[in-house]
This record gives sequence, C-alpha cells and structure tokens, in this order.
Amino acid sequence: MTNAEATTAAGTAAVTPQGAAVAPGTAKATTKASQKKAAPKAKTGAKPAAAKTAPAPKQAKPAAKARKPEARDGSKKSAVIELLRRKEGATAAEIAKVTKWQAHSIRGFISGTISKKMKLAVESVRNEQGERVYKVK
Repeated sequence: MTNAEATTAAGTAAVTPQGAAVAPGTAKATTKASQKKAAPKAKTGAKPAAAKTAPAPKQAKPAAKARKPEARDGSKKSAVIELLRRKEGATAAEIAKVTKWQAHSIRGFISGTISKKMKLAVESVRNEQGERVYKVK
C-alpha cells in the first residue's frame, strides 16, 4: 500500500490495529518411540527368495607374475633402503637428514613399507650413544 492510498480525505493516515500477542501453538511430535536395542524384532511376512541360477563359469586368466615391490632410482624410498643396507645400518637422524621426514614417519615407513610391503627383515638395535639403528638383514 502506498502513502497516497493510506491517506484519507481528511489527511490523516489510516492505522490498522495489531493482532493480539499470543504464543504460537505447540506442534505435535513427528517422531515415534524406537525399540530398545536388545529387544527382539518382529518377524515380517517376508517372501521366500527366488531360486538363483548358477553363474556361468568364468574363463581362467593367466596368473600375473608376483613381483617384489622395488624403489625407483633417485626416490626417497631407494635412498632409505640404501642406508639400511649399509654394514653399520642407519640411525633415524641419518634417515631424517636425507628424506626430511619426521621420526614418526620414519618409523611408519620402516614398519609398513620396508617390513610389510617389501617383506624385508629389519633389525633395530640401540648403539652406544643410545640412538636407534636400523639394518636390513
């Protein structure tokens, strides 16, 4: 409504009364109570499963060669393996210096990649300075 329509012939504005201040009514709950977790569930009248036919025999694929995971030349993985294969082994500090990894990353790499994936036996001992030294057996 515009100001021109709101003004009456006498020049006063028409005012509409406000509605009563009443709180909105409460809505009904839309969720139902759920069963207890340990309560047995009711059996429904499920239909019996249709008889399945045997799947067609598959053609046998030639077995792929199982190859040992290897490191690419110049990668951090190959650098760590080279350090571990030395006669004196490698400390975590030496590995960190080459790879710029943190200690937890070095331990995870040795455990996961070297030991589990590459299936190399890793020996871990403490030296005289108290540092951990890793060697590949």
